[in-house]
Amino acid sequence: MGIQLRPTQALRLWQTVSLSEVRDDAHDLTSRQMAILLTIYLDPPPHTVRGLAAALGVTKPVVTRALDTMGALKLVSRHRDAEDRRNVLVRRTVEGALYVERLGDVIIAKARELPI
Repeated sequence: MGIQLRPTQALRLWQTVSLSEVRDDAHDLTSRQMAILLTIYLDPPPHTVRGLAAALGVTKPVVTRALDTMGALKLVSRHRDAEDRRNVLVRRTVEGALYVERLGDVIIAKARELPI
């Protein structure tokens, strides 16, 4: 059974999590960057730039720009595929795993604060 939220509750949760991230001076990721990051951490690897672009329905340059930002923040890393040098593998990092885990904890905490 899934979580039952009314639209206003869902939006309030999204708002309070976003506000919490802004107030805690967390990494300021765009919605697109967050979607890519969560895909990398929640879906099983391997992840490639080409595969991420296809999964999200965006172009490879869009994914590359997002990975540039997330790489600078040490949330992900990129490496050439040794078996096929045309592919760029996207890997998880310790910093990224901690970031995603902390974000999950924030979402849980803010959901518990929602009025019934």
